[in-house]
Amino acid sequence: MSFWNDPLKAAADWLTGVFVGWGMNEVAAHVLVVFLGVFVLIMILMVIDILLVWIERKVVARFQDRIGPNRLGPFGLIQPFADIIKLLIKEDTTPDGADKVVYNLAPMLSMMSVLILWAVVPLAPVMTGVDLNTGLLFIIAAGSIGTLSIIMGGWSSNNKFSVIGAFRQVAVMISFEVPMLAVMLIPTIFAGSMGVNAIIQSQDIWYVWLSPLAAVIFMIAAIAELGRAPFDLSEGESELVSGFNIEYSGMKFGMFYAGELLHAFTFGGFWGILFFGGYRFFGLENVSFIFAILILLVKAMIGYWIIMWVKYTMMRIRIDHMLAFNWKFLTPLAFALVIVTALMNALMQGAPAWLYVAGMFLSNIVVAWAALEIVRAAGRRERERVEGVKVVEAAHH
Repeated sequence: MSFWNDPLKAAADWLTGVFVGWGMNEVAAHVLVVFLGVFVLIMILMVIDILLVWIERKVVARFQDRIGPNRLGPFGLIQPFADIIKLLIKEDTTPDGADKVVYNLAPMLSMMSVLILWAVVPLAPVMTGVDLNTGLLFIIAAGSIGTLSIIMGGWSSNNKFSVIGAFRQVAVMISFEVPMLAVMLIPTIFAGSMGVNAIIQSQDIWYVWLSPLAAVIFMIAAIAELGRAPFDLSEGESELVSGFNIEYSGMKFGMFYAGELLHAFTFGGFWGILFFGGYRFFGLENVSFIFAILILLVKAMIGYWIIMWVKYTMMRIRIDHMLAFNWKFLTPLAFALVIVTALMNALMQGAPAWLYVAGMFLSNIVVAWAALEIVRAAGRRERERVEGVKVVEAAHH
């Protein structure tokens, strides 16, 4: 029963005992077991990543009234493996004048920035990985590596299109990180901790009911952070051909692409963790750790599906409009929401649960209404200004 109560520790203790029995030093055995655990997690994530390729192609096919992969294997399930083989055997090119070290390091950093995020993801009550009490800070810090990899890839390629694409994407990522980090403070306020597992354990009521506006802001900022439509300015094909990764071929390009898909799935998982209870679902997580893992993966897939839905529905917007939307609307809204949430949380300490939930939910409605009214008034003033300018110009003519 010890395995089912704590499978990670039971498996680690068994493997450590096996290695020590083979004559290995206990410290070295422990290090090797940790390495094997990380390796297994990475392999599982890679399998999920391969499956995501098939899922995304099937979903976009349905959105666009197509069939999608349907030839290799049942329902086209073998198609992603054919794509991997194609990428592996394609010529690996390096442009003249490129900084080879930085150029080759960028795709690896892009993939690594996603994989290390899973170090703090609690898969089940007894499978918490690294249970940091500052888990959200780790997520913020690790996510910045992805930004670094993009600017490295764009600059080192010695291509003007790739440099412009990298600058665009970094500008978007840095901009939209601000409202994302702001709303990540809201679950911290509710839980009283920055630990990811502590946030999950404190969600007897999903935080989406306490702060639905924060969940919406987080999803918008996550889509922008991923560089997906309508925020895919780094890959504006009509202007930049392929953006920051234009000079990459073979598996180097494949690592950027796989990292993007896994990053989207990971953000879906964090959305589920921060606002939808993570692996918790009506006590099923206590029945078996397998149920807990499945619950978390389903919530992550729902978040990923929403990201796909937005990407394949909305058109790309101009970069000046995108940045104006962030700095003039989304960021002030996120900060205002954090302030209102902190004040309401302090005022309603000790209140009955139903009153606390109702108060938090209504405060979000009021903040959203006020923001829309401010935007509507600003739009009206701008429209009057433009129409006034046109009237003056017509009078001069």
